[in-house]
Amino acid sequence: MDSTALTVIGILIGILLFGIKTGIGCGFSNITTREILTIGGSYFILAILFGSVADRISLDALGGVSSIGMGVHILVSLLLIITGIYTQKKWNSGKDVSRHTFLVLSMPCPVCLGALALSCILLASTLEISGLKIGLLVGSAFFIAIVGSSFLFRKLGKTPETLGGIMMMLGIYYLLGVMFIPAYMQTKQMNISSTGGGEIGIIPLLVCGAIVLVSFFLANARRHDQ
Repeated sequence: MDSTALTVIGILIGILLFGIKTGIGCGFSNITTREILTIGGSYFILAILFGSVADRISLDALGGVSSIGMGVHILVSLLLIITGIYTQKKWNSGKDVSRHTFLVLSMPCPVCLGALALSCILLASTLEISGLKIGLLVGSAFFIAIVGSSFLFRKLGKTPETLGGIMMMLGIYYLLGVMFIPAYMQTKQMNISSTGGGEIGIIPLLVCGAIVLVSFFLANARRHDQ
């Protein structure tokens, strides 16, 4: 498999993960099917808008906003953690606020918008197709991931307490990303990847993510056993 195909597959996997993140918020909250489709449709439209200009923007133009992006990343992380705690606290006191708090996880935030834009720009620089087609491809992938995962999580029958826990888990994971991603990008700029060691920098982030994920499910299982 050539490098172009691997790049496209990697981008689509990233889109799938962000779509599932949105689907978690929709699936574990008390919203209607129509509202789920509306949220999925909003990402679809945004992807088309980003795709229509993606072939006119270079990746170098995004370098100046990296520091701002990290600051926004931290704010989103803290907001997820605080909102997750609030959702669980209200649910345990007999009140369901998931219809409002899920928006922090599911509505287009700066991180998701950045992922949409970056996906379109990367595909535009990789594939020789029009920006509109790229927008349709990215938007369709986001829409399918959001709607499909929303209905899948809804069938699990979990409560808003689970939503709060996942919010906290993702917030912690985002904070870990802020710590490890700059170091990883620095190694890439130093051309360490040419010696075969550039990919080592991303391994700690994946390991920490796995630890956070396993810890969440173990804690959730222990809570239900009690």
